[in-house]
Amino acid sequence: MQLSEQEIVRRESLQKLRDLGINPYPAAQFKTTATVKKIIDGFDTLEGKEVILAGRIMSRRIMGKASFAELKDASGRMQIYINRDEICEGDDKTMYNEVFKKLLDIGDIIGIKGEVFKTKVGEISVKVKELTLLSKALKPMPIVKVDADGKTHDAFSDAEQRYRQRYVDLMVNDHIKETFIKRTKITNSIRQFFNDKGYLEVETPILQPIPGGAAARPFVTHHNALDMPLYLRIANELYLKRLIVGGFDAVYEFSKDFRNEGMDRTHNPEFTVMELYVAYKDYHWMMEMTEELLEKVAMDSNGTAEVQVGDHKINFKAPYARVPILEAIRIHTGFDVAGMNEEELHDVCKKVGIETDETFGKGKMIDELFGEKCEHHYIQPTFITDYPKEMSPLCKEHRDNPELTERFELMVNGKELANAYSELNDPIDQLERFQDQLELSEKGDDEAMFIDMDFVRALEYGMPPTSGIGIGIDRLVMFMTNNASIQEVLFFPQMKPEVRAAQTVELNDDEKAVLKLLQKAEKILLGDLKTQSGLSNKKWDKTIKGLTKNNLAKVNKTDDGLFVEVVE
Repeated sequence: MQLSEQEIVRRESLQKLRDLGINPYPAAQFKTTATVKKIIDGFDTLEGKEVILAGRIMSRRIMGKASFAELKDASGRMQIYINRDEICEGDDKTMYNEVFKKLLDIGDIIGIKGEVFKTKVGEISVKVKELTLLSKALKPMPIVKVDADGKTHDAFSDAEQRYRQRYVDLMVNDHIKETFIKRTKITNSIRQFFNDKGYLEVETPILQPIPGGAAARPFVTHHNALDMPLYLRIANELYLKRLIVGGFDAVYEFSKDFRNEGMDRTHNPEFTVMELYVAYKDYHWMMEMTEELLEKVAMDSNGTAEVQVGDHKINFKAPYARVPILEAIRIHTGFDVAGMNEEELHDVCKKVGIETDETFGKGKMIDELFGEKCEHHYIQPTFITDYPKEMSPLCKEHRDNPELTERFELMVNGKELANAYSELNDPIDQLERFQDQLELSEKGDDEAMFIDMDFVRALEYGMPPTSGIGIGIDRLVMFMTNNASIQEVLFFPQMKPEVRAAQTVELNDDEKAVLKLLQKAEKILLGDLKTQSGLSNKKWDKTIKGLTKNNLAKVNKTDDGLFVEVVE
């Protein structure tokens, strides 16, 4: 492991702290009585009183026998004042002169006991009486500076670094934490809305023998004990509807779903969906419920129904527009595709510049037409309704048109936010739809649904008329926090493996000579290599240590002795 100069100095400080009898990672509980926010908000009642708090050192100003530092905890930042004679009683000034001034660093976590006061310039602070080291930081954190003009310098702003090292991002970029606090407010708002209606929150399997409930490519694994393939769920719909069959009137779940598909600014292979199913309702009722829910979420998380999303102000106040999908395609392409067969749809796709192949069924082509030519036009919340049956194998046939289904997708800012149905509860129709999906799979559509015979069996016991909806929580948070990238609203988004830059190692002449001998031999007894090198004991020790430290050679112990070999 190659250490920077600062990392080496911090490790040296770590050892010096231990030499002074200070445990840099104590095990005992550190009992706090206050937080930064509590002190600042309650200054009038806390002034002059003793408080105990803990946090990370974010900056220091050392000035002789008195110093200032900035302490950050989960609630905010504040100034602390450290006086040598206050924290060091008697003649021993080690805690200030050695520990605080020389051995502590920015990023270290400390606990303090002190008195709340206000400085001459009016800044609320704590005058430290006792200082305890709680955790020594061995890596220097980025120091973000803001000058008098409000300009930021040395910002930790590289997206890849921020996503890989979210812990550092949260440490130094205060506004990032606010996004995730708002995410929790959003999910809490949804839960409160449903719980107040008496709906039951449940959990369903993540590992599934059949990945059902959506058209998507699954992740597959293998269960050794059962000797069978299992899939990470792509949706939890079929399990939740089994619960409706079982007698629950309304169930919902915040589920982690997984789809083995592309990644971009709005898609992550692992994502969160809230799915709700309510018996004796239809998709018209679900539209009204969705309007009510999203207006509440906007108000709870932002204090207003109107939310800034990129260049647009999105108004989540009900009601929302309703547009049939085939009408949307006619409006934005000029083609009326209602009733067209596959060949005719292929021709339309070709005319509007959408590539298709023989694996595309009617449903997939209509989906492509809408996705490529229409959806970006719907900025304000809009229900796109009445999808063709081929696009909706789990959805009830439309009561007025047997070619369509009672389905809507909610479009916001040109993206799908929710998908909802009047649920198909006819087991014979459901099996036929599954068989249609099987035919698509045999044609090469790797997103076609599997046949779930147990789900069909559940429907044969009778499922009441039901409406269901799935809402993408990650995308909803993106809208409510004005973030254009899904990676900004996931603590730990999926990333490619980190590629570490190759380090250039400067070798001295002895190291070069020994490495050349080793490369020629590939593997050699340690004693034989030393003999061939002709180096003195002192030079040999230094040389072999240099090669192993720089990961150019390794020593392995075997029954035949110590062997040295080149590291590939």
